[in-house]
Amino acid sequence: MKFRPLYDRILVKRLEADQTSAGGLIIPDTAKEKPHEGQVVAVGPGRVMDDGTTRPISLSKGDRILFGKYSGDEIKLDGEEHVIIREDEILAVLE
Repeated sequence: MKFRPLYDRILVKRLEADQTSAGGLIIPDTAKEKPHEGQVVAVGPGRVMDDGTTRPISLSKGDRILFGKYSGDEIKLDGEEHVIIREDEILAVLE
């Protein structure tokens, strides 16, 4: 399915969290937190400013990002979980 976010929204696929802790213990699925790291799948055209111009989004498809714990809205596309986030909710780009 093709998906194109509107305005300054970004479609992100969460990256998998580690299965073990730093001490080597295996973390059960019920105790895991959702990861705050993801990969950009699609970006919208940008934010429409007050004067009518569009400011493009500074991210591109494939970028790895960090976002807040309660950021965005979760959706399911083709059986996979994704998050739709506004550009201003993104904390950092991982390089």
